[in-house]
Amino acid sequence: MDYAFIIVLVLIVALMLYVIGIYNRLVSLKNRFENAFAQIEVQLKRRYDLIPNLIETAKGYMKHERETLEAVVAARNGASAMLDAAHANPGSKIAMNNLAKAESNLSASMGKFNLLVEAYPDIKANQNMMQLSEELTTTENKVAFSRQAFNDAVTAYNEYRQSFPPIILATTFGHPKDATLLEMPDSAAIQDAPKVSF
Repeated sequence: MDYAFIIVLVLIVALMLYVIGIYNRLVSLKNRFENAFAQIEVQLKRRYDLIPNLIETAKGYMKHERETLEAVVAARNGASAMLDAAHANPGSKIAMNNLAKAESNLSASMGKFNLLVEAYPDIKANQNMMQLSEELTTTENKVAFSRQAFNDAVTAYNEYRQSFPPIILATTFGHPKDATLLEMPDSAAIQDAPKVSF
């Protein structure tokens, strides 16, 4: 047997195994950030489910604040629609930016709602309202942690995808673009759970 042939064959097999390793690592990292997005999705859906209950509880007390209540519901529905769009393609720049804008709009609407609630002492004393606001605060904290985990997973994926030699093979393997972080326009404010005092 020719030793040169064996050496070439071993090198080819080693190269194939190395390329397979790159492919598997790209898939693994992509799956991690998609799973991390799924965790954000769970928390945001929980948040979206809590908001109508909060509004319904406040409605009886805030009969003259219909416009604000409707704005919160509209912002919640818009954010929910953007979450559904982002679910189809987590990491997409357009999807992440649209979700971030919708979340920012919802946070602004909730801020106005919370300011109005301050003017109604009866709402603040309502047991349902207190429980819902506590659940909402807890969910906001979980959203922040989930978003951080997602951004960490996206960063790991992007760093590996941009490194050499994966950058050469990434497009061939179906990973043509970097994933996008989920960064809210008011990122610093979102890091703190909204202050809801009842």
